[in-house]
Order: sequence, then structure tokens, then C-alpha cells
Amino acid sequence: MRILLSEGSGLTSRQVAGRLGELGHEVEILSSTALCLTRFTRHVRAVHRVPRFGRDPFGWCDAAVRIARDRGADLLFPTQEQVTILAARRDRLGVATIVPDFAAVRRVQDKISAFRTLDAIGVPQPPTVVVTQPEDLARVTAFPAFIKLPVSTASSGVRRVTTAAELASAARALGLGATELIVQTGAEGPLAMVQAVADHGRLVAHHANLRVREGVGGGAALKESVALDGLRDLLARLTGALGWHGGLSLDVIVTAEGLRVIDVNPRLVEPANALAAGVDLVGAMLALARGAAPVEQAAGRAGVRTRQTLLAVLGAAEHDGTRRAVLREAYDAILARGVYAGSREELTPVAGDPLAATPVVLALVMSLLHPRLWRWFHTGTVDTYAVSPQGWEAIVAEAERDQAA
Repeated sequence: MRILLSEGSGLTSRQVAGRLGELGHEVEILSSTALCLTRFTRHVRAVHRVPRFGRDPFGWCDAAVRIARDRGADLLFPTQEQVTILAARRDRLGVATIVPDFAAVRRVQDKISAFRTLDAIGVPQPPTVVVTQPEDLARVTAFPAFIKLPVSTASSGVRRVTTAAELASAARALGLGATELIVQTGAEGPLAMVQAVADHGRLVAHHANLRVREGVGGGAALKESVALDGLRDLLARLTGALGWHGGLSLDVIVTAEGLRVIDVNPRLVEPANALAAGVDLVGAMLALARGAAPVEQAAGRAGVRTRQTLLAVLGAAEHDGTRRAVLREAYDAILARGVYAGSREELTPVAGDPLAATPVVLALVMSLLHPRLWRWFHTGTVDTYAVSPQGWEAIVAEAERDQAA
């Protein structure tokens, strides 16, 4: 198949491209920047420029559909938040894709809707308060807490607060009064990244891994696959209630009292650790694209460790800010030593693909020249793949007009 990925920026895109290439597919990518992570691999055959999705989702969609048709793409594979507009326009795209019904997307895309959806079906969450006006903040009595914009990506709209005064300050900064916000009490326990694929509400694959070591921007430099009691039932209940089709991901805190869901992403997120543990989420997505009814995959092996060296190097520059720390982290990650012992590279594997080393080498050189240059890699890319609050409102408005017509 000739498969066009919806965006070349981001970790998910790079991992999906690698898996599709291994399966023998022709992979091309859309990108709104001249340089993007996913172009640095032998698995990508072409890069096509498109408008930045965060700034112009409709322009992005028009360009994506035109390129898909011109290139004879068999599938437009959503790897980022472009799933929002692809779901809204699914019936008139003219190119195959893998997305849920837009009504289901609306139930989880913004954090307030997701909270209400999870609450309605009994999925456990930390204590949560939706605040509309400053006086609502008095309902928050437990700290630390996290105050969040309804629509944000990569932690860009999340603030951690430890006192009522910090909460009030963060609420003003995030625009309370002009927009609703959501506040969740902090939950104690490790963070698990959960991925699932469903076929019109039927769970067909799932996986979970713990973030063992934090990299740049809160991403996972080191992961370990894990078996979580009750997770499959939770996911089956959620995907069934939504009638979900395609990829769905959650952030979950593993507390002493059980699992607590803190975020929902209506798309596939970083599937490489799952593959290393024996769960092929990308393969499940392709089965859906072919119209198959895949049998549910068995749960993966626990204890499988994978690393993302790029995030490790940049994370050392961000957290420590010294050349010595960057060199030490790079040495351990590249050679799989120290905390990274026994792990395999999931983001930029160089075996048979030397081009994959380019981003890591560039990050290492620039971080050694000046550790603060980690920001050059990490900032400025979110609007290439993340839907903005204004963009989401416009997508919803168009969908409602189409439904009324």
C-alpha cells in the first residue's frame, strides 16, 4: 500500500513510519516544516508540504486530500490530532482513512467533555472540578492539583499548583472567565501510557507502558511495558460506550487504590513499545483500513524496556543544563548502559537505517555547544500537529452546519 502519514513531526509519526516500512508499505508524509523528525529514515519515500494544521486545519485538510489523490495514496493514516478534521469530513474526503465517528471524537477531544464521558460510564479519575468563574475555585480543596485548558497538547495548557493562591494565579493566566477550565487533584503513583485500537466499539488490541525515565518536555526517555489489573475491562467499556473506531490513547496514574485516568487522546500514541512487547497496534490499524474484522490480540509481555535517545539527550539539557550531564546521558542511552541497560531503541533505530541517527547527532552537538538549545528542538512544533482551541471550535461549527444542511 502507498500510505500517507498526516504529519511528519512528532514521535508517533516517526514510530508509525518505521513500522509501516518494515511491513513493506510505501510511506510518504505530510509536513508543514522543511525539517521534521520523520523524514530522517529510509522508510519515508517522499515529503509533501502542507499548511500548519494548528493555524489552518481546513487548509491543511484541503492540501492533504489533494496530495493523497495526486499521489494515488491508498490510505491517509492519522498520526496526530488531524484525526479531528478527518473524522468531521470523513464522508466527503474521497480517500480512505481510519477515524471514529465525529460524535465520538467530540466526547473526548476536550478535557471537560472527556471528564464527563468517563464519569458517566464509571471510569475512575482523580477528584475533578470544572470551574467557570473565579468563585468556583473555592471548590478545590486538595493540593497539589493540576489546572488545565479544555483543549491543549503536549502539556502546553496544564499548570501544577500547590496552594489556593497559585491556583488563582494560574486560572487567571489560563483565561478563567473567558473559558471553562478543569482542575484535578494530583494522584500518587507512576504514569502509564495506554494505547488501544478498536473496531466500531470492539477492542482489538491494547497495551500499557510505564514512563521509567522522563525526557524533554515530560516525554518518556525510557519505557517499560506493564500488565495492569483491570485495564482491558476499562478500555473495553470505554471503546464500547463510544463505539470507537481506530486508535485511542490514555494517560493513567497507577495508584495504590487502582487506575486513575487523567487524559484521553483520540488517536494512536507512540506504538513502538507495544510492538517490542508483542502487540502490533499499527498492524491492527491497517486491518481496520482493509475492512477486516481483526481478532483481539493477546496482551503483550511485561518488563520490555525501550528508549528514545533523542528525548534522553534533550531531557538532560533541559533538566540539568550542563554539558557533562548531556554527555553522560547520551553515553548511557546510545550504548544502552546504566538505567538504559537492557532496552532497545524505539524512536531512531539505526540498524539498517543510518539516516535515523541524524536527529540524535544534531541534538547532541547543539546541546554540547549550548545546553539551552534544547528549546530549538522542542518548541515551535506543536502547532504543526495540535488542534488549537480556535481550530477545534471551527471544526465543530462546520460539522454542525453540515449536519443541519
